[in-house]
Amino acid sequence: MTVVQSLLAFTAAAAVLTATPGLDTAMVLRTAAAEGPRRAMLAGLGIGIGCLIWGAAVAVGLGALLAASQTAFTVLKWAGAAYLLWLGAKLLLKPRKVFEVQAAEAGKGGGDFTWMRRGLLTNLLNPKIGVFYVSLLPQFTPEGVAAGPFMFGLAFIHFILGLIWAVGLIAATRPLAKALRKPAVVATLDRLTGAVFIAFAARLAFDRR
Repeated sequence: MTVVQSLLAFTAAAAVLTATPGLDTAMVLRTAAAEGPRRAMLAGLGIGIGCLIWGAAVAVGLGALLAASQTAFTVLKWAGAAYLLWLGAKLLLKPRKVFEVQAAEAGKGGGDFTWMRRGLLTNLLNPKIGVFYVSLLPQFTPEGVAAGPFMFGLAFIHFILGLIWAVGLIAATRPLAKALRKPAVVATLDRLTGAVFIAFAARLAFDRR
């Protein structure tokens, strides 16, 4: 493939991956509905930064170690599963009746960048992202280019697509924002999101590779 063909092919593949419903989509949607667009965008940004970090790791060869080492994969896998389980159990067992964005306006609650950190950790503690990048990025790297910088550039394309997708998800919640901010609705949303996180934790924990 030429460089242009490679970029176009990867952009198409990454767009499909980004739009496929998963943990990242669930996190952005839930945050947009419950916390507002600013915090949802910060969560999406955290997820995107996680992609850039994974891309950088693959570019310098660390991702190959993750793909080759069962021990490294297992340690990161269980750390990620434990983190998702903690997030999910917290939402499932202690759903809120007052939105944290409202609490923040009253001088309570955590800072906005809590949501960026959550998005970042959710992504970084998922070894499947690293293995996916190791498997995918070299296939879209044409001959005659500097492999490391080019693969990081591909990860940056994925980062941009993720931000565009997050903006679309946030915009989709705006017409329903008033209904989604009712206490009964947000408690249900918290429980559903918690169940999704726990399901992803179980899926990650029992994933052998």
